[in-house]
Amino acid sequence: MDPLALKSKTIGVLMGGLSGERDISLRSGENCLRALLEKGYRVVSIDAVRDVAERLDEAGVEVAFLALHGRYGEDGTIQGLLEMMGIPYTGSGVLASALAMNKIAAKKVVRASGLPTPPYCEISMEEPSSAAATRMQAELGLPVMLKPVEEGSSLGVTKCSDAKELDVSIERGRTEYGAMFAERFVAGREITVGVLERDGHPQALPILELVPKNEFYDYEAKYTKGMTDFILPARLQPAVYAEAERLAVAAFGAVGCRGYARVDIMVDQAGVPWFVEVNTLPGMTDTSDLPAQARAAGISYEDLVETILLTAVA
Repeated sequence: MDPLALKSKTIGVLMGGLSGERDISLRSGENCLRALLEKGYRVVSIDAVRDVAERLDEAGVEVAFLALHGRYGEDGTIQGLLEMMGIPYTGSGVLASALAMNKIAAKKVVRASGLPTPPYCEISMEEPSSAAATRMQAELGLPVMLKPVEEGSSLGVTKCSDAKELDVSIERGRTEYGAMFAERFVAGREITVGVLERDGHPQALPILELVPKNEFYDYEAKYTKGMTDFILPARLQPAVYAEAERLAVAAFGAVGCRGYARVDIMVDQAGVPWFVEVNTLPGMTDTSDLPAQARAAGISYEDLVETILLTAVA
């Protein structure tokens, strides 16, 4: 989209929503709203709750900037609504959003595309947690990373080092988050790669290495200042760095992402990068990864937000 044409339109920054990541979304949205105002756009704030369609109509929103995270905002739901309403929006489309939100579906697509992702086991809602724990231990070994199938911001993620812990965590996870799965633990460096479309071509931003004070990069480590050391660029050998960039851009394409995304990767002790997940609407808070990566590439926060806005399509 053309910046001059967009400045004559009403931009709605959609934030908040109904997921467990509502508070983070509000922080992301307020930052994006301020950045667009500073760039001279006509912007309104829209809380994407159940009457979001009415709110969009009442505000006369012509283009939607999505600062939503988690269910209903990042899983294809709001994207489908906006397409029905004929409102262009930022970020990935319906299919890519739904695929990326479902971590198992994303891993299947990425693996079928020939990209490495850690082995995993699905856990049905009907399988007794003790039986599931025994099966996980036999198939994946210990420790494992237990994760909700459809959550973001590391909500509900647990590192389980013994069968009893895994049993209890499966039961608790299913109660709080629904379907769960276990993924083989990869010991090594945790990195994240922002991918940003510029002139229609996805490009990897400088790779960020995450060194959390906690055992892994959990919700607290992500959103509490001082809980994680951020190393930019990541401490990787040149060949490993290049392979991680290639993996991130390839995963972005395999899932069908659009505009921008953030790809989380583990680099094992042999220097092999493994795809973990892709976030189609990554955080835009003061402590979020993507703005830090953009800044390291010489892109200010305001320019990053404007670049994302210009990728909006219906």
